[in-house]
Amino acid sequence: MSKKKSHPYQPEQDVHRITLYNTIYPEHQHTSRKPRLYLHFDFACFYAQIEQLWNKMYGLPLIVGGWRKQNGQVKGIVATASYEARKFGIKTGMSAYEAWQLCPHVCMKQVDYDSYKAISEQVYYIFKEFAPVIERYSMDEYFMEVDFLLDKPREEIEAFAKRLQERIYEDTHLLGAVGIARSKTYAKLCSSLDKPKGRTLILNDDDERNQVWPLELDEVWGVGRKRHEHILAEGYKTIGDVAQRGNEKTFMRLFGANFGKMLYQTITGQDQGRVMEEISENYEPKQGFSYGHTFSEGSTELERIKGEYAIAVQQICYRMRAHGIRANSFSGMFGYNDPNSPGVGFRFVTQAHTNIDDYVYQALMDKVEPAIKKACENGIEIRNICLGTKEIDKTQQLNAFFQDDQEKVARTKAVDEIKYRFGRQYITKANTFTRVEGNTHFLERNN
Repeated sequence: MSKKKSHPYQPEQDVHRITLYNTIYPEHQHTSRKPRLYLHFDFACFYAQIEQLWNKMYGLPLIVGGWRKQNGQVKGIVATASYEARKFGIKTGMSAYEAWQLCPHVCMKQVDYDSYKAISEQVYYIFKEFAPVIERYSMDEYFMEVDFLLDKPREEIEAFAKRLQERIYEDTHLLGAVGIARSKTYAKLCSSLDKPKGRTLILNDDDERNQVWPLELDEVWGVGRKRHEHILAEGYKTIGDVAQRGNEKTFMRLFGANFGKMLYQTITGQDQGRVMEEISENYEPKQGFSYGHTFSEGSTELERIKGEYAIAVQQICYRMRAHGIRANSFSGMFGYNDPNSPGVGFRFVTQAHTNIDDYVYQALMDKVEPAIKKACENGIEIRNICLGTKEIDKTQQLNAFFQDDQEKVARTKAVDEIKYRFGRQYITKANTFTRVEGNTHFLERNN
């Protein structure tokens, strides 16, 4: 059981990431091995669907995450693309300029994160009408524990999935696909087999052999590029290859005793993953936190770049306080606008473990400001920044040679309380107002 927080926080509110985990780790699994049934729901092109709906743009190729400057230059990164855009070869993660080259008449919208999040929360409560245990795995993906359907006929299980889809469409006019399977991994895999609005049921061994086994191994969460290369070198190409010819010992040799065993079980559908309701509140960081931001244009304005670092410090320290941890070692980098120039990495320490913004920001500036100032004075544009914790402390024991100023601590807690009650936009430090001018593909960050 996680310890009760002594102060209210919303640590994941402004964290733009897909998920809090990317495979079924041991701590995410049930200890018992009884039969289970999982439902996974996945919206089709979630951001793009919403923009097409709200702006009456159905049938048009659309990307979310791009924009045009006044001179017509295309900027941004593709966060998602509609099916119409994908037909031109446009993919998530490519630059908006590349997308425009593939489809010169592509429509562009910027990411309206807050609006998407509101719809995601609305859908979460629709799910709660169908089952008590729900996990919002990401903004557009959900898991549902449906063990109560285990002994039901296939027709009844499919009817349940259809009712869920229809209920979501009735309230949101958005389409999504459903996968139902005996493992969490396979439920996630099979929801992608019949998009944008299909229903795939993997209920027995024959279903797994016919529909899951032919899939490439890199479709499985936890199998990234490097791991995929190692598995291919062993002669396994599909999930079926591992299920039929693989063994735990091979994976333990490749990836270590614990992770190798877990990955083998994941690939072969033996995982007993929990549907982790309210994962954000129960999430315990193991390595700390990081923050990164790329400006839409390079900048040589020292104070504005310092302001961007102030925002990075503010978010990292807020999240540390939310989880009751501190750090005394930090690392980061800044990158240049010239893609041929390597970024500059750095590391710094504070006087002791802390989660107070002022101490971290001052130590950061002592380390990095001279290098940034030199670049700016020489007209070398800086394009991106990154900051993160290196070593964290969860003990809350007192520092032997340094104590946080108690008045500063009390003032920080009061500010956190205001942010929790009224929103972060209503109170912030003055040094965070000076930002690098320009747009980003996130609508709410523009100035």
